[in-house]
Amino acid sequence: MHRQQLAFLEKWLQRDKRKPLVIRGARQVGKSTLIELFAKRNELNLLNVNLERFPEMLQVFDTRNPEEIIAQIEYLPNMAAIDDNSLLFLDEIQAVPSAIPALRYFFEDLPDLPLVSAGSLLEFVLSDHQLSMPVGRVQYLHMGPMCFSEFLLAIGEERLAEFIFNYRLGKPVTNLVHRRLLELLRSYYFVGGMPEAVAVFSDTKSYREVSEVHNSIIDTYREDFPKYAGTRNLNRLLTVFNFAARNVGTKVKYSNISSLDQSATLKKDLELLTMARVVSRVVHSSCSGLPLQADNNEKVYKLLFLDVGLMSAICGVNWRALSRTDDTRLINDGVIAEQFVGQHLQSLLAETPNRELNYWLREGRSSNAEVDFVIALDGQVVPIEVKAGATGSMKSLHQFMGEKKKKFAIRFDASLPEEFSVNTKIVTGTKSSLVNYRLLSLPLYLVERLGEIVHEAI
Repeated sequence: MHRQQLAFLEKWLQRDKRKPLVIRGARQVGKSTLIELFAKRNELNLLNVNLERFPEMLQVFDTRNPEEIIAQIEYLPNMAAIDDNSLLFLDEIQAVPSAIPALRYFFEDLPDLPLVSAGSLLEFVLSDHQLSMPVGRVQYLHMGPMCFSEFLLAIGEERLAEFIFNYRLGKPVTNLVHRRLLELLRSYYFVGGMPEAVAVFSDTKSYREVSEVHNSIIDTYREDFPKYAGTRNLNRLLTVFNFAARNVGTKVKYSNISSLDQSATLKKDLELLTMARVVSRVVHSSCSGLPLQADNNEKVYKLLFLDVGLMSAICGVNWRALSRTDDTRLINDGVIAEQFVGQHLQSLLAETPNRELNYWLREGRSSNAEVDFVIALDGQVVPIEVKAGATGSMKSLHQFMGEKKKKFAIRFDASLPEEFSVNTKIVTGTKSSLVNYRLLSLPLYLVERLGEIVHEAI
């Protein structure tokens, strides 16, 4: 699981000036399991300290003395002595806020000790306790659900996963491989990438049992609301939570969430869910150049949900509905496809300086134009369209390419890979003009290879 994160951890472990590592991600994306697997692969003695179980450690970390902290950790139940082959893992670090600034002193006083921490609600702790991360003395690893190729590995489809890993621009994709990958993409749309759901599907191939896991995870998130809602209305927060899952890819209008609550109140609720990494924003940018975020309009944004499987569950795509839905209809669902691509783009950009996703929107009196995603790759502004099926209108993309004078674009759909030279006309106001650009059309299942594909294409 989480092949990309395991590779990151391997490099981190080998560094001479290794900083304490902070894994950031939503609940149940597999942070603890990842560290257990990493320690086993490297034959490290894992000391797993779940700080939710030991709130009395608050006073210990208040000392900010690593030697004293380690001495007290060794007194915890079933805890081995820390030696040169140990990996110290501080899980649920948000439960003991004083442990966060103490990471600095581990870096300064005990740089040879591999130390990893993880927490699901770090942003709330940092804001509530007026704490700040020890900037420059910790390293971050951002973690989300398992991607499609990791899902393939987990269910025993190693050859198809390797096909994706090794795909290069221009490599032929046979109809058999294409059909098989689309069939499994349909399964991923329903199962998603939450490790528990993937494990159950791998063991049972039962969509019904996956539905039960989804319901359990969703209940866990809802039960978390009181932990970070404070005095906020829990029923309203639940309404916002459901709205986010059911309105992926749609420009947020607070009046569509609730006509009874003020925009500022609903905005704060969405910010809380964003801090919990349950939802994320895709912000409108004029996309005039790099960095894209320099042209952000923070008031205009759409949402992505944490995971395509959880989103499908909240939207009512349960195992009964899936059994009545043919492959083509599900693959061609535009909202699910956009969530799938957005989720994987977030993973692709997770370790880059500008991780925020952008899109382009032009609203007019008679018609709107929207490009689903615009990202920066290889020093280029790369517009990305996600189409519901094998074909679809490209008017918005044509408009963008003409107005921004760009020469290269990406389309994801259910077709085989193909490259086009687009020559068309656009109308801006009363003026008509010619637009010429390269369009690289890729099947949805190749989204996680986008960085390498764009590099080869450019």
